[in-house]
Amino acid sequence: MTALASAHRTIFGNVTATTETQHLQASERSPDYALAQRAAGGDLAAFEELYERHNRRVYSLCLRMTQNVAEAEDLAQEAFIQLFRKIGSFRGESAFTTWLHRLTVNQVLMHFRKKGVKLEQTTDDGDVPVQIVQGTQDPNRMPVVDRIALDRAIGGLPPGYRTVFVLHDVEGHEHEEIARMLGCSVGTSKSQLHKARMKLRTLLRQQKPAA
Repeated sequence: MTALASAHRTIFGNVTATTETQHLQASERSPDYALAQRAAGGDLAAFEELYERHNRRVYSLCLRMTQNVAEAEDLAQEAFIQLFRKIGSFRGESAFTTWLHRLTVNQVLMHFRKKGVKLEQTTDDGDVPVQIVQGTQDPNRMPVVDRIALDRAIGGLPPGYRTVFVLHDVEGHEHEEIARMLGCSVGTSKSQLHKARMKLRTLLRQQKPAA
């Protein structure tokens, strides 16, 4: 049984099939906000619908940031356990996906801190080139073959570099937000991204077959 399946059983194990089916039929097209409000009121079937809608994206984010399947499964499980505990604090001031994304990122960053992953400190606030590795400014629009190569290269980055690269170039966070999340300066975030892109360029070149 995977960690995600275990989390699913832990949270939803007491929901009867009949009750679950009735609630899911009623909420089939419910917005996330409405489901979150119901879940906050104790409706486990509504929470399960949120889980079914978002568990793949949460796991994918954890995997991108850790490059480790076992860690990603554990962190995705922890993210949904935290969601279960904190869903009452969701007020709808942002999209539910944005709120869940931040909760997941915070869970991964806490994991990194426990492992002692640190960013290299710098006071360099200079501008970072927009794109060091050709084609990686928007990884989600890259051809599939190139994305596979990029994913492999990202896996070869040191954890600190990888964290900033994923948050900025893949997830679209600004340096100011990354600095707040990581507890570092904006200059450090920019420097880490610059070094991550330079390292990626080297790793991608190494993957190319010799002519």
